[in-house]
Amino acid sequence: MNKNKIRGYYFITDSGLSKKGNLSDVKNAVKAGVSVVQYRNKSGSSRELFDEALELKKICAGKALFIINDRIDIALAVNADGVHLGLEDMYYKEARKILGKGKIIGLTVHNIKEALQARRWGADYLGFSPVFATNTKADAGKPAGTKLLAAVKSGVNIPVVAIGGINLSNAGEVVRAGADSLCAISAVITSNDVVKEIKKFQKMF
Repeated sequence: MNKNKIRGYYFITDSGLSKKGNLSDVKNAVKAGVSVVQYRNKSGSSRELFDEALELKKICAGKALFIINDRIDIALAVNADGVHLGLEDMYYKEARKILGKGKIIGLTVHNIKEALQARRWGADYLGFSPVFATNTKADAGKPAGTKLLAAVKSGVNIPVVAIGGINLSNAGEVVRAGADSLCAISAVITSNDVVKEIKKFQKMF
């Protein structure tokens, strides 16, 4: 599947915040027409991650890119579309060797320097974080704002996904800054109607 499909709402799982669980959330995300589903699970065992990832991949098959956060071994085991890596995770070069050219690798960046470096390495897309203050990720760092987001977008020719503190009140600003995609985890999965909430963001693109 094509990395250029990354557009609109980018869905990331969070079982700790979810009202109905990852399987339900992903089914609803796909129903809402998301382009990407990223499976993020920092607390489960490898077996638990494998079992759940396998189920989530089936839901996404042919409908959305299925990306695994951090865990290259799980991505390989379930034949996911790719992985998303942070700066503290495995080096891009080594990840590419393991995954091969056919898989997508997204990298989290926080500023222009990191964005340009990630592009030179060969990242397929960037996760720009955090745009605004967020409580969803404890180590997210200082908010970068939409001016820096716009600068990053103008400096690279690959999709840029905005994340961190985004909600319906500020998402328009993020889209105007040039983000190809955005994620608003708590604004969606803590609601009673995940499909409805995602579609509100989708309409902005």
